[in-house]
Amino acid sequence: MATNLALDDRLLEKAMKIGRMRTKRETVNEALKEFIERREQKNILDLQGKIGFREDWNYKKERSRT
Repeated sequence: MATNLALDDRLLEKAMKIGRMRTKRETVNEALKEFIERREQKNILDLQGKIGFREDWNYKKERSRT
């Protein structure tokens, strides 16, 4: 998909240097992947304390069921 973006050249150059990437395209794609991963991790952390568990559940017993 062809897209024209107005990017901050200083940020892009710094990201390319830190990430050791050769192209702007590679840098932007990697940045988008990392952005998505971080947001997905944050969403998982938001569930902390909201999921109940069974105190009587024996996980070792469940392992031997095959």
